[in-house]
Amino acid sequence: MTRSPRLERVTPATVDAALALRVHPHQERNVAPVTNSLAEAYAYGETAWPRLILDGDRLVGFVMAFLDIVWDEKKDPGDRRSGLWRLNISADAQGAGYGRFAVEAVAEELRRRGADRMYVTWEPGGDGPGEFYRRLGFRTTGEKSGGQTVGVLDL
Repeated sequence: MTRSPRLERVTPATVDAALALRVHPHQERNVAPVTNSLAEAYAYGETAWPRLILDGDRLVGFVMAFLDIVWDEKKDPGDRRSGLWRLNISADAQGAGYGRFAVEAVAEELRRRGADRMYVTWEPGGDGPGEFYRRLGFRTTGEKSGGQTVGVLDL
């Protein structure tokens, strides 16, 4: 079977499927559910870029980018960043390359918008996604954001 993953906007026709998406139970502490992401996307408006990951008609995941936000207002109000905000791959679709596809698709969108770096944060620890992001080329910055490790990828 040939896979053809793509990103699509969340629509009234797909929102219920998006809200039902679940990661493996042991990963739930590492990533917020899609419900949280869609609420944040609504609140943050144009600085959030939420997309469904589909393969054919099958929903396999959700990804959300953040676009040109001030990273730490107190530290440096001029430090604007873009990156990967959320990545949820359905428990039954993991290990098939959809996470890599989603990260690469976000990187392409950020390049298209003129970004030269892509940021991501992750829960530290052996069962978190840190190794996945490092395999994709992210390096840690030494920063923490809300207790999470900050990584960056040069685009």
